[in-house]
Amino acid sequence: MPDAGLRHSFTAMRILLILAALLPFAGPVHAQTPDLPPAAFRADALSIEGLINGQYAYLDRFPGGVMPMSDVLRAEASAVHDRSSLLLYAEHAITALADHHAITGSSFSDSRALVPSYADLWIETQGRAWRITAVREGSPAEAAGVRPGQALEAVGGVATGDAVRAFWGELGLEPGGDRDGFAARVLAAGRRDRERDLTISGRRLTLPNLYATGGADRPPLTVSETGGRRVIRFNDSLGDNDTVAAFDAAMAGARPGQPILIDVTDTASGGNTVVARAVMGWFVTEARPYQIHNLPSEERETGVPRQWIEQVLPRPGKHHDGPVTVRVGRWTGSMGEGLAIGFDALGARVEGGRMAGLLGAVYDLRLENSGLTIKIPAERLYAVDGTPREAFEPRR
Repeated sequence: MPDAGLRHSFTAMRILLILAALLPFAGPVHAQTPDLPPAAFRADALSIEGLINGQYAYLDRFPGGVMPMSDVLRAEASAVHDRSSLLLYAEHAITALADHHAITGSSFSDSRALVPSYADLWIETQGRAWRITAVREGSPAEAAGVRPGQALEAVGGVATGDAVRAFWGELGLEPGGDRDGFAARVLAAGRRDRERDLTISGRRLTLPNLYATGGADRPPLTVSETGGRRVIRFNDSLGDNDTVAAFDAAMAGARPGQPILIDVTDTASGGNTVVARAVMGWFVTEARPYQIHNLPSEERETGVPRQWIEQVLPRPGKHHDGPVTVRVGRWTGSMGEGLAIGFDALGARVEGGRMAGLLGAVYDLRLENSGLTIKIPAERLYAVDGTPREAFEPRR
């Protein structure tokens, strides 16, 4: 989920990088005319490993500081011959990162669902169990009675551990570490074109996927009053610039000094800093730092590190001096997490559970021949005290 509209040109790699939002749905693959020769698609496939190793901000997660590869993936890249086989390989290469913030810009109708945007179960390994640690509010899983603490025992009738091993085996990779929980969450979210068959704590359930359920049109915000506080809940709208006007209207209705609760528990699709800075701008009277950016790719290319602090500025005629609380949870993603660390830096109380822990700021990498885009975290992001954003926890 992007944080700004900056552009960085790395002419040596002949790609265009655009800092962009992680949208809740990556559109279907479309044929383009005139079509390209097989060699052009193959060249794009073979370029992906170099692009990721040049631009991905979190290579230190992997042995040797390079993206995970396998004989299976290399053979698949070499066999790419058209747009569909290129997209399928790109999906597999991105999956190898085990990073929920990395996706392809296009998709198939049966591509795996995006997590957390289109997931309703958060799953982590606990000993030998695949434990459900959070259930999305208002989701099909919640409606079916699934609760935190239960276990995901099987997917499609296959024991979860076996399904996870098969998930990685398809790519020629081994399970373990970050890969385990990542795969379990993706498997539980299912494919976009079909129902899910999940066995949870002894019950075999058929659940719709979140693409099929869609969502009723909602306003950017829901505003209410509870216990004297003005509660402003974002309806997964941090990527919509219309949210700025909606938030301004919500704040205009607040009483002087009234406590404000900002609920970002439904921001799984992230957003942009325009909205975030507009929100935080209501609560400052001078320029204040709210997050730190670091660009590893520039240091790799030039040998010179680059890091900068982003600030939030006051907005003329828009200020509130009441206390602020920010509520977060597992479906607080990307820019929602940015709001949490930003408000924490401003002295607000942040409450709730762990957030999605999405890595960094996403850039678009456009493949040279086909124009297909892959989206990967190319910036590392930190709270102003140096805590990696993905490691931030509410200070209850």
